[in-house]
Amino acid sequence: MRLWVSAWMCWLGAALLAAGRSPPRLRLPYRELLGTNRSVLFFGHRGFLGFRSLYLDEYRDRLFIGGKDVLYSLLLDRASADAKEIYWPPLPGQTEECFQKGKDPRTDCANYVRVLHPYNRTHLLACGTGAFHPVCAFVYVGHRGEHTFSLEPASVEPGRGRCPLEPSRAFASTVIGGELYTGLTADFLGRDPGIFRSMGTRSALRTEVDQRLLNDPKFVAVHLIPDNNDKDNDKAYFFFTEKVVEADSKEHAIVSRVARVCVNDAGGQRVLVNKWSTFNKARLVCSVPGPGGIDTHFDELEDIFLLRTKDGKSPEIYALFSTVSHVFQGSAVCVYHMADIREVFNGPFAHRESPHHQWGAYEGRVPYPRPGVCPSKTTNQPRRQFGTTKDFPDEVLHFARAHPLMYKPVYPRHRRPLLVKTDLPHRLHQLVVDRVEAEDGQHDVLFLGTDAGSVLKVVVLQKTSSVATEEIVLEELQVFKVPVPITQMEISVKRQTLYVGSSLGVAQVRLHRCETYGTACAECCLARDPYCAWDGTACTHYQPSGKRRHRRQDIRHGNPVHQCLDQNLTVDDFESVEEKVLYGAEENSTFLECTPRSPQATVQWFVQRPPDEQRDEVKTDERILQTEQGLLFRKLHRHDTGIYYCKTLEHGFTQTVAKTALEVLTSEQLARTVPWERGDEPLRPLCSEPRLVPQAPKTWFKDIMHLISSQNLRRVEEYCARLWCSSRPHHRKSKLAHTKHALASVDVGRKGRAAKPHGEKNRVPRQAVAT
Repeated sequence: MRLWVSAWMCWLGAALLAAGRSPPRLRLPYRELLGTNRSVLFFGHRGFLGFRSLYLDEYRDRLFIGGKDVLYSLLLDRASADAKEIYWPPLPGQTEECFQKGKDPRTDCANYVRVLHPYNRTHLLACGTGAFHPVCAFVYVGHRGEHTFSLEPASVEPGRGRCPLEPSRAFASTVIGGELYTGLTADFLGRDPGIFRSMGTRSALRTEVDQRLLNDPKFVAVHLIPDNNDKDNDKAYFFFTEKVVEADSKEHAIVSRVARVCVNDAGGQRVLVNKWSTFNKARLVCSVPGPGGIDTHFDELEDIFLLRTKDGKSPEIYALFSTVSHVFQGSAVCVYHMADIREVFNGPFAHRESPHHQWGAYEGRVPYPRPGVCPSKTTNQPRRQFGTTKDFPDEVLHFARAHPLMYKPVYPRHRRPLLVKTDLPHRLHQLVVDRVEAEDGQHDVLFLGTDAGSVLKVVVLQKTSSVATEEIVLEELQVFKVPVPITQMEISVKRQTLYVGSSLGVAQVRLHRCETYGTACAECCLARDPYCAWDGTACTHYQPSGKRRHRRQDIRHGNPVHQCLDQNLTVDDFESVEEKVLYGAEENSTFLECTPRSPQATVQWFVQRPPDEQRDEVKTDERILQTEQGLLFRKLHRHDTGIYYCKTLEHGFTQTVAKTALEVLTSEQLARTVPWERGDEPLRPLCSEPRLVPQAPKTWFKDIMHLISSQNLRRVEEYCARLWCSSRPHHRKSKLAHTKHALASVDVGRKGRAAKPHGEKNRVPRQAVAT
């Protein structure tokens, strides 16, 4: 599955900006862009190079995109080509002040729209950095079915505590009941981190400036997760990393946290006035158990995805971590249950006598009501009624201020990561999950965004009666051609589409493209993609309510022999794949290409040397190397001539992927075919037609030949020139015959062999690079 993004328009925009001119406005044909699986959804005019935020409104079928000095609204209806924009630059005085502070006017001194949240049925809340003067406003987006888009000037107000000052600083925010909950650093120097609540009719709240509460945090996500049907017990959960100093170490360590506050928190009456009175936090652990009880920890939290359930009270929390170790680099995905998180917050508080002591569980008396609980019917007792946190005793608030940390950490499901990746050449940054209904149950498909512009599509299968798992990389989608970090991903189950954002633009990716898995039942079964199943005639999108008579799907085992005995096991004999003829010069190197259709397949090479009919396995050594892309001969010998078969083995099913006839041209054969000429005599053109003669010498292939071997270089050039001439349009049908006539004295051992007709090219739907 080859996905690409036309980044050259973005580069054009950057060049025009650097030259001091505004880039041209681009109106793109959405009908074409939205019709393929490798489509650019929107990119670069005016300030869009500074993409910062993405909000998918499935109710209105619209995508809202925040960029540099501009806000976009895209209608996702394929029949429409309508896109609207709002130009929203900072005030001139703010830009000048930003420049005087030493910031770059082209990159930092702009209004990067970073906050996009639905506020009510007709308005969207948008906030931007405002050249280090954050600003917020309400955007009118209309009712369902409309494509109205306008910023209300009367609603513009300062955004400090609502939006970060710097374009790239991490933060998290959400709107709950008309109030904005935000975790960020609010000052210019980065010394005022906090969790803020603003807007609405109630007084604003924030955390105290205290390192015991937040120590250089990096906020990742915030979500509303209710405890029960009582709205007074609703809590906002913040996920972040922060620095800690242990008693036996002077160095700061990075740990991941989950914190929560009550939505109905109103602060204290005499203590913690206009401050959070229900703030608690606990550590999130994601580690691989090791020998001797020493675990390998993944401490740097990268992203959070909530897989919502029907009741909304017990979502499964998928968390993406990376390691900050200097020993190795890797990433892991851990899954947490809300029941485990609530149990930790209901457990003992952490306590230590001084910074030089170890943490321990608090064993003293805990005041009533328990610090961290919400004032509700559950909290109230017949003689002790608490209508608001302002009614809490001062003893409770003093205890909450001194004991914000819970003693027990939150462990993931099965106390181990669901997925661990330590062999990737890039780092994982983003995570979204889709729960897919398949023939053998439900499977969670993970989409992992990297810092190289690609997305990994992975399914992890739980082994029966065991905590062991099996990881299957279904696809590696190169979404952006250039290695740019993916900064945000939104999934639309309704549209079966993934929206991927980076600094270059936004692209959309289909969650599945089953037709690329081949035209046989076996290939569809081996793909093990929960989205796809064999319907009797083709590999199509799995429909749980569809006909089951001919449907074949086996995600857990992927056994095509068992599943496809009564189906179209193969389109035709796998042994009759297209045969390619490859010529190589003796003592030079050559490469036989073979890319397996699945990264889970094992590749084996076999050779048949004429006139023998027996096929022997190719023995690799220092001269013959087997790579992921094929077979490399570092130096060809005469006896390497033969027919080479590339076979793949996966779940007991074998198929031939490539068949190559290798002909080795010896020095004597080249001497008889191409007469020796003086070294200083230029290469004579062999083609009589001027249009086939290059206008300028092409030297790149000579450089490659010199790197491989300088021996026989001139004769190989002559031979290649003859092949070039023989490929003229009116000679294409007799290409092999023409080549055979030119090499009449070459004993190829297989005279008269005709090439098989070209069939469908092998695709690699599960691992592809940009084109």
